[in-house]
Amino acid sequence: MASSTDGAPGSKAAADISPFGRGLVLATAFLGWMLAGLIMVIIPLAGRAATIDFLGPGHEAMVAMWFSRYICAFLLGAAAGGLLFGWLGDRIGRSRAMGWSIICYSVLTGLAYFVETPWQLTVMRFLACLGVGGMWPNGVALASEAWSNVSRPILAGLIGASANLGFMLLSALAMAYPITPESWRWVTLAGLPPVFLGVFVLAAVPESPHWLASRVKSKQHQDSSPMLAVFQPPLLKYTLLGICLGAIPLLGNWGAANWLVPWAGKIGEEMGEPTLKAWAQWTKSGGGAIGALLGGWVANSMGRRRSYFLMCLFSLGISLHIFYNLQPGGPTFLAWVFAVGFFGTLFFGWLPLFLPELFPTRVRATGSGVSFNFLAAGLLMERFNGDYARVGQITCLVYVAGLIVIWFAPDTSDSQLED
Repeated sequence: MASSTDGAPGSKAAADISPFGRGLVLATAFLGWMLAGLIMVIIPLAGRAATIDFLGPGHEAMVAMWFSRYICAFLLGAAAGGLLFGWLGDRIGRSRAMGWSIICYSVLTGLAYFVETPWQLTVMRFLACLGVGGMWPNGVALASEAWSNVSRPILAGLIGASANLGFMLLSALAMAYPITPESWRWVTLAGLPPVFLGVFVLAAVPESPHWLASRVKSKQHQDSSPMLAVFQPPLLKYTLLGICLGAIPLLGNWGAANWLVPWAGKIGEEMGEPTLKAWAQWTKSGGGAIGALLGGWVANSMGRRRSYFLMCLFSLGISLHIFYNLQPGGPTFLAWVFAVGFFGTLFFGWLPLFLPELFPTRVRATGSGVSFNFLAAGLLMERFNGDYARVGQITCLVYVAGLIVIWFAPDTSDSQLED
């Protein structure tokens, strides 16, 4: 676990990157995760329309089942990508692994333009989301190690907020160009331009001096494999804890709150308002951008454990109210969607602050990647026969686990990053 005895070496390593280089690290990590957000929101916005295009109208239960599979493919892909690219980040360097993860999610998203069946779309989402899962641990590790500990709450908030800006960007495009069964394929091409960012990262973004220094130290460890290290004592307990703390808000946001978008899409079609799903996603993401931006500050001000507990409590209460008492298109629906986006996404400013504190530099990308993605995979395969509200009612209960698990976490509020 990170220690308050970080000492001079860590400070010197951070200073080895020039101010311009540090700015470049932050800008590319921000843009990489923002554009990953654009990739992530493709299925909430276009998954239902794509499935209707594949199957034809009148198959609502099948549409809901395939939406579950798409989300599950996203979570499985992100989990596998967190493992693969996190391991690569600890092996070949943060910036190179980040660049390749961006290229992965952009190219494979663009290739999804050519899919013709739900299974093909599911496979392509899994492959593209390998890069999404890999972007997170490497971007967080690189930015955390390049910037001083004084700015880490702000830094965590910026990175956490960036994905929501990507959500909002695609949602705004969907308002201007409604996503329908006849016109949904353009969203896959919107995910292709980030490939240029990935190439730029490989060519120009400096490597973490912490990681460069840790390569020498890692040779002194008998177990120098980051993958093995995070699943063995003394780090195993922190890995398991991080898995739980990362999976709970990820399942809450993707397994519960994201069902608001296809639910709004279904009701919007019945009401003759095809952009209602885009408005729901944009509103949720707007609240999320603010929440993620403040998440690191809230964690730093209130303490890691108490802030996580309150985030779970508010997210649970708001989600239950929406799915039990409200209907898309109602007078207060979007206001509550904004609220669930705000509280549900505070976690994503909290996580990039807390997770790196659990692991030393030599395994930080692997540990963060495993923690953020691992347990979220595979838990959404249940079929709910087209009842989107019922899905949300059940899956938002994951926050109950968060109310309990957080009290087993160490209080790292006064800790700095360990070399």
